[in-house]
Amino acid sequence: MEPQRPRPTRAPRNLRLWGAIGLSFGLMGPTLAMAGNGQGAVVLVGKSVPLVYIFGAIGVGLIGYGFIRLTQRYQGKGSAYSLVGMSIGPRAGLFAGLAMAASYILLTMATLGALASFVNALLADAQGSSHHPFQVSWILVALLGAALSAYLNTKDLRLVVRVLLAMEAIGILGMTVLSLVIFARKAGTPDGVDFSVFTLHHMGPSVILSAITAAVLSWAGFEACAAIATETLNPTRNIPRALYWVVVISSVLFVVVMFAQTIGFGTSKAGLADFAASPNSLTTLGHRYLGLWFSLVISFAAAMSAFSCQLSASAAASRLVASFAEDGIGPRLFTRRGYNGQPDLALWTIIGFSAAVLTACWATGRPVMGTGNPAIDVYLYFAITGVTAIIIIYFLVELGALLHVWRERPSRRYEAVAAGAGMALLAASIYYSANGQSNWLNPTNVGLGLSGVALLVTLASPHAVRRVHERQCAEDLALDQRQAGDEAALTR
Repeated sequence: MEPQRPRPTRAPRNLRLWGAIGLSFGLMGPTLAMAGNGQGAVVLVGKSVPLVYIFGAIGVGLIGYGFIRLTQRYQGKGSAYSLVGMSIGPRAGLFAGLAMAASYILLTMATLGALASFVNALLADAQGSSHHPFQVSWILVALLGAALSAYLNTKDLRLVVRVLLAMEAIGILGMTVLSLVIFARKAGTPDGVDFSVFTLHHMGPSVILSAITAAVLSWAGFEACAAIATETLNPTRNIPRALYWVVVISSVLFVVVMFAQTIGFGTSKAGLADFAASPNSLTTLGHRYLGLWFSLVISFAAAMSAFSCQLSASAAASRLVASFAEDGIGPRLFTRRGYNGQPDLALWTIIGFSAAVLTACWATGRPVMGTGNPAIDVYLYFAITGVTAIIIIYFLVELGALLHVWRERPSRRYEAVAAGAGMALLAASIYYSANGQSNWLNPTNVGLGLSGVALLVTLASPHAVRRVHERQCAEDLALDQRQAGDEAALTR
C-alpha cells in the first residue's frame, strides 16, 4: 500500500506573470462587462458613453497606481488585507480584508446569477425564432456552475488560470472582430463613424460622475492578482507588472468596444434607446452585423465570462478566508489545504454558502430589481452590493499609497497628487451612488451596511488586530531581508 501523500501547509509559489494577469481578467470578466454595463451609462449620458469610459479608464489608472505602488513594496497575502495593513495600520488592514472578503463572496453569488441568465439566453438564441424557447430553471444552472467551480478551484492554480485565459480569450477575440466589422460597415454609410460621441453635451457634474461610477464598475476586480502574491514568482516585480498590463489592456479594449457599440446601435434617439434596452448588447449587435452564428459565439463567450468571474471571485475569497484563519481570525479548519496547496475547506464553505443564499433567493423570488429576469436581478443586486464595498477598499488603498509615498519616497512626493485624485473620485462615486436612495435595502445601502459591520467587527477584535500586526511585521521584515540578500548577490 502506497503511503498517503502529505498535504502541503501552503500553496506553492509557481505562478508566473501571465497567470497573475489571467486571474485579474477572470474576475473583471471583460465580455460580461461589455455585454451588460454600457446600458446603464447610456441612460445617463446618451451617446457620450465612449468619452465616459475614457474618464473611467483615467480613474482606474489612478486606482491602479495605488495598488502598483504598494505591491512594489509589499507582497503580503490577501491583497488589500496586507497592503492597507502595512501602509496604514493593522486595524485598517483587518477592516479592508473583511470588507474585501465580503465583496468577493457577493460577487461569487452575483456571477452565478449572470451565468444562469446567459446560459438561458444562449439556449434561446440557439432555438432561433421560437416564441417559447426551452429554458432551464436558473437555480439549476447556478448550482451546477457552483459545483464545477468547487471542483476546478481545488486543482493547481495554474490550471485554473489557463481555463480563465482560454474563456476570456474567446470573448475578447469576438468583441474585437465585432468592433472591426462595425467600424468597416459604418465607414461606408451616410452616418459614418460618429466622433461626436466624444463630447459631453452640456451635462452637469453629478450626471457625469454618476456615469463614470457606472463605467468604473466594469473594471471592478482588476486587483485580484494581488490576492495571490504569495503564490506568484517574484511578486514585487510580477504583481505590479500584472496590474499595469491589466489596466492598460482593459482600458483600450473597453473604450474601443464601447465606441463600436454606440455607433453600432446608432447615435439617434431610437438607436440609443435600443442600446439601453438590450439585455446583451454584444449578442444583439453580433446578430445584426454578422448573423445568428456570431451571436451564438458571443452569447457563449458571455456565459463563459460569467463563469470565469465566478472562478476568480471564489478563488480570491477562499484565500482571504484562509489568511484570516492563519492569523487566528475564524476557525483554524479554514487553514486546511488540499493536495494541490489550495484552501479547499474555505473554498467549499464559500461556495456552499453562496449556493444556499441563491437557493433562498429562488425560493422567495427576491431580490427584485425590475428587470423581469430573476437571474439578472440576483446578478445586479449582489454585484452592486459587492462593488460598493470594493470602492471603499480602493479608497483605503489610495490612502495607503499616499502615506507610503510621503513617508518612504520623499523624492517622489509629487505622486501623492495621483493618490489624492483617486481618493476624490472614489469619494464622489460613493456619494452619488448613495445620495437620494430612499430604500434601505437598496444594494448600495446594503454594501455600505456590510462595510459598517466589518468596521464594528474590527473595532471589537483588538486581539485579532494585534495578531495581524505581528504577522505583518514579520512579513515585512522577511521581505526586507530577502530584498537585501538579492541586492547583495547582485553586487558580488
